[in-house]
Amino acid sequence: MTQVLSKQELSTPYLCGLLADLLINKELKLVTAESCTGGLIAAACTDLAGSSNWFERGFVTYSNDAKSELLGVEERLLRRAGAVCEGAARAMVVGALAHSKAQVAVAVTGVAGPTGGSPAKPVGTVWFGFAVPGQVITEKCHFPGDRAAVRASTVQHALTRLVELLG
Repeated sequence: MTQVLSKQELSTPYLCGLLADLLINKELKLVTAESCTGGLIAAACTDLAGSSNWFERGFVTYSNDAKSELLGVEERLLRRAGAVCEGAARAMVVGALAHSKAQVAVAVTGVAGPTGGSPAKPVGTVWFGFAVPGQVITEKCHFPGDRAAVRASTVQHALTRLVELLG
C-alpha cells in the first residue's frame, strides 16, 4: 500500500528532520554549494536545533568567480556553457566535497528570475548535483512561478532528493 504524505510531512522542517536522522545514523556530514538559492538550503538545515551534528558547512557561490575560487569549477567551463548547466552542477558538488570534511553534498545552480532566462535556459531552470558515498548524480528541473517560488521549490527538491538518496 502506498502511503500518501500530508503537506506537513513534506514541509521543509520535516524534510530537514528526516535528513538529519539519516545523516546522524550513517555518521555522515552534509555540505551545500548554492548559487540561485543564495544559502536557503543551508539556512533550512541550520534552522534545526542540533544541526552542527550533521551539517558541516555551506558555500554560497553566486558569482562565477566564487564558483571557481571556492569550489574549483573551471573558468573555461563557465565561459563555454555558463553557470546553469550539468557540468557546473557536477563540478560544484564535487568541489564542495573536496573543500570540506563532509561525505554528502548538494549543489544547485539555476535561473530564479524574473530576468536572466533564455530559450535554452528559461527562468525556473535549475541544475542539481548530489554526492552521496559512492555516487555523484546530476539532474535538471524546471520550476514554475516567480523568483520566490523557484527558490522554494529548489530547496524542497534538494532536501527531498537527499532523503531519497540516503534512505
